Amino acid sequence: MKPAILLFILFMGTPAYAQISTSPYSIRSLTTSPINSIRGLSVVTDSILWVSGTQGKAGRSTDAGSTWEWYDIPGCDTVDFRDIEAFNSERAVIVSSGEPARIYLTVDGGKNWKQTYYNDTRGIFLDAMDFWNEREGVIIGDPINDLFTILRTSNGGETWEPMAGPKASSGEACFAASGTTLRVLKDNNFAFASGGTVSRFFRFNGKSWHITAWPATQGLSTTGIFSFAFRDGSNGVAVGGDYKDVMQENRNCLITKDGGRSWTAPVLAPRGYRTSVEYLDSKRLIVTGPFGTELSGDGGSTWLPLGNDPQGYHVTRKAKNGSRVYMAGGKGRIAVFDIKQ
Repeated sequence: MKPAILLFILFMGTPAYAQISTSPYSIRSLTTSPINSIRGLSVVTDSILWVSGTQGKAGRSTDAGSTWEWYDIPGCDTVDFRDIEAFNSERAVIVSSGEPARIYLTVDGGKNWKQTYYNDTRGIFLDAMDFWNEREGVIIGDPINDLFTILRTSNGGETWEPMAGPKASSGEACFAASGTTLRVLKDNNFAFASGGTVSRFFRFNGKSWHITAWPATQGLSTTGIFSFAFRDGSNGVAVGGDYKDVMQENRNCLITKDGGRSWTAPVLAPRGYRTSVEYLDSKRLIVTGPFGTELSGDGGSTWLPLGNDPQGYHVTRKAKNGSRVYMAGGKGRIAVFDIKQ
């Protein structure tokens, strides 16, 4: 059976559609940006999206990617902004990776950027950011003195305060691949995934940490989980692999049905190293990485390739208030993912 027909059956849910050969999906290129590599992507609505990346640059579209405005954050020509969180067309927060750590805020659509955090502590490296709402957010960073770095804000990124993080094992850190190695959950919960010589799942319930050793690929500095997503309080999917062995599929995807207490491997995994996973609805997910993209129509148990854009992307995100899904990656590529309902 041809992959396109099989995908159509998988997503439409009945063999009656097998006679239709039209592909149910497409990845449609929107633009090639002046940002060499994009890892930060925040989709506010179907029309409003922001990106961030290398060379101290960020970008914004308010018309679903048809036109763009590009911004150079002053004094940051060599800075890599690997995550961005936008709240509307005017307000956004960006966070850098590497040393020193920098966080900037704009409240006027990117015309001006205010530095709200700076830290040149040796070894600091911020990996990902997420927000519960327009005021409360959290950032995860690599360990310093054996403790994971955690920052929190209660005023929309105007100021950031440290929070005591859990203890890391030797050689354990996080990956700043797509801004999705950290996710906020309900009731002031949040979770993050680690990688390296040890890869684990950390969930904070507002008072204490629950740490799970999962069967993800690990043992090298290049291995572990790079992204995860939750549909609700119980069901989630995590993806990763080895960024130096990009076709390795063993233990590059995990599924939980109990909120992260236990994780199992899928029946059919993605085809290699993947850096971003996102729910489309209660059953369908998309996963991407710089070497390919797959879809699942059964909650992550089986994955089938999207063949029309084999290059892949660093990050994919669905609109927080909408249904459109966008993608961004290397060489400044930005695209929209279209799927028939």
